[in-house]
Formats: sequence, C-alpha cells, structure tokens
Amino acid sequence: MTGHRAVTTTFALAVLALAACGGRERQDADEQEGSYTLDVTTASFPASQRVGRQSRMRVAVKNTGAEALKNVAVAVDSFSRRSEQPGLADAGRPVWIVDESPGGGTTAFADTWALEGLAPGETKPFRWTLTPVEAGSYRVKYTVRAGLDGKARTRDTQGASSLTGTFTVRVSRKPSAARVNPKTGAVERSAR
Repeated sequence: MTGHRAVTTTFALAVLALAACGGRERQDADEQEGSYTLDVTTASFPASQRVGRQSRMRVAVKNTGAEALKNVAVAVDSFSRRSEQPGLADAGRPVWIVDESPGGGTTAFADTWALEGLAPGETKPFRWTLTPVEAGSYRVKYTVRAGLDGKARTRDTQGASSLTGTFTVRVSRKPSAARVNPKTGAVERSAR
C-alpha cells in the first residue's frame, strides 16, 4: 500500500509541475498588432568576395510611419545552403560564417535578428561581419519585419505587404594575398 501511495503522489506532483509550465503568458502577447510602414535606407554587401576573407553586410531600417515599434527584425535566408547528400544528421551547410551579428539582436528564431524600439523617423542599422567558406554564386535574400511573431505586419512606403531585398554575390575560390607583418605579427591582406 505504501508503494502505491508513493507512485500516486509522484504522478500527481508531475502532473502539477507540467500544468504550471503551460500557465505562462503567450510569447506573442506583448507584440503590437497592426500594419507598420518601414523603409530600407541602406542595403550593402560586396558583390565580389573571397573564401576566408571577411566582409560586411549592412541593412538600415527606417520607421516612416507615425507609430513607434517595440521591435524591428531582419531575417536572412541565405547564409547557409541545404545539402542533398543522403544520410546527413543536419543537411544545412554554411556558405558564410557569422563572425559578428547586430549587437543585442540575437533571437530564438533561426537566421533572424531583432533590435528593440524604433520611433517614428528613427533608423536602426543592422550590421553583420561574415566570412565566406564556400565558393560559388549566391543570392542572399533578407526580409524586414515589424515584429517577430506575425501580429505586427510590415508594408513598404509604396504600400507593398512585404519588405525584402536581395544581393547577388560571387565568392571566389582564389585566396586573397596575405602576409604576416614581422614587426606586429598581424595578418595583412591586399585589396586584390
């Protein structure tokens, strides 16, 4: 009888613990609802790159509407590619390694960065430092969002329902010329 009571008590406590986990507020509960007008004022990423040589990608987003936003996000769908090789545990293969991402912008969403607060007329810069690790030609697509959970919809200044852009990039297999400075020990790369 004592063993049965212990099992029943343990089961009841487990059920209560699980019920407590689900009682929290929804993740999207504080996201604003509505449609917000944004504009990309700067978008740059070098069209010609070399394997192993860092480059910078920049996307600056301006709030052209009348309401402040709690978050503005940029999702990038092309920093990796999908391998067709069978039997891989993870088919994702990096094309670029993200060395630095927008400061304070990491989210739980894959390849999505968000910055807090965007007042009317304010511009937020998103900056990445990336190292290409695979040669080839790529189209890097980014999407700007007025929030993370879909309640805050984005439109551009012409009224289109999405705000996206692309970069066409050719990554050369040929390494850049580099040498070690004997005085400082720093690696110096030529512009060629």
